[in-house]
Amino acid sequence: MKVPILILGGGLAGLTAAIHLSKLGHEITVIEKNEYPKHKVCGEYISNEVIAYFEWLELEHVPTQSHPINHFKLEIDKKNVSEVELPLGGFGISRYVLDDLLHQKAKSQNCTFIHESVVEVKFHNDFFRITLDSGLEIETPIAIGSFGKRSTIDVNLQRKFIQKKAHWLSVKSHYSGVYSDNLVGLYPFHGGYCGVSKVENNQLNVCYIVQTEVFKKFKNIPDFTTHVLYENCGLKEILENSESVFENPLTISQISFDDKKAVENHVLMIGDSAGLIHPLCGNGMAMAIHSAKIASELIHNSLKNKTFSRDKLELQYQQNWNDTFKNRLKMGRVLSYFLLNPFLTKISLKTMTQFPSIFKYIIKKTHGNLIPKPV
Repeated sequence: MKVPILILGGGLAGLTAAIHLSKLGHEITVIEKNEYPKHKVCGEYISNEVIAYFEWLELEHVPTQSHPINHFKLEIDKKNVSEVELPLGGFGISRYVLDDLLHQKAKSQNCTFIHESVVEVKFHNDFFRITLDSGLEIETPIAIGSFGKRSTIDVNLQRKFIQKKAHWLSVKSHYSGVYSDNLVGLYPFHGGYCGVSKVENNQLNVCYIVQTEVFKKFKNIPDFTTHVLYENCGLKEILENSESVFENPLTISQISFDDKKAVENHVLMIGDSAGLIHPLCGNGMAMAIHSAKIASELIHNSLKNKTFSRDKLELQYQQNWNDTFKNRLKMGRVLSYFLLNPFLTKISLKTMTQFPSIFKYIIKKTHGNLIPKPV
């Protein structure tokens, strides 16, 4: 089976690229092992930097699914609380709803979806050969990698970060409860921190990230909640006065914030596959969307040329990725380093509550400007 453009992974970045490229007339095939809709572990906050681009993609209805969010609060305890205005603001939306809306849009633009797992990716004679678990082989000249934080494809491609120890895991659930419509809150605890904000239907998205070494000292999530999460009295109050909508929380382990290459074995990586920013920065979803735009524009412009140059395409994408995201990811890795040290964590977080200007600086350094509409 031969296809012109293949996207490996139908998450946020992959779906955005599919919509962008199919809007410009390209035939797109997406390999995604899961059916839609599906909940995912995610902070579920998107910066308003995506608004103009979403309008161009004809997705202007997406931000209206929930309340706008324009304030960020850091609460260590009742004496150490800081709240600042977000420069651009944003909105909350669950991945269950968002990915489904994007999937519907991509399908309406005749994108093809194959719900299988990728077993092998090979590049030979200027073509990719992708083998699926059913045995189906797909050949394509252009492959976009959008398979998330950690995948068997990373192992198949022998990416360096996948061979290192990862220090983090994350847990998420939705709750019915009372919380400010326009606020995203951050609640630190020993070994990690928890983000809280509203998504659609007035539900609270409660998602925390914690060092694996800290979490594994407890038998289960309820024990960890009682002995660790409840250290933060603000978070304890939220959880004790809310009721989980999920039967069981969602979890993801082996989360790595190590450096990744934006181009690996000639695959153009987008979203978390290209680089994962620490959730404390609050900008992962907007970055995934922006990376899809960068890759899609370069692919479209390259294919318009009569003499397609893979080397030029890869070089341009790597350069554009670095120019747009490298400094933000560097800040995320610095924060990750601080948070692995309990002493540094306590000092740095208390400093941010006492000096909001530092808080604003970090937000500014990890967020971008409005993503322009494609020309």
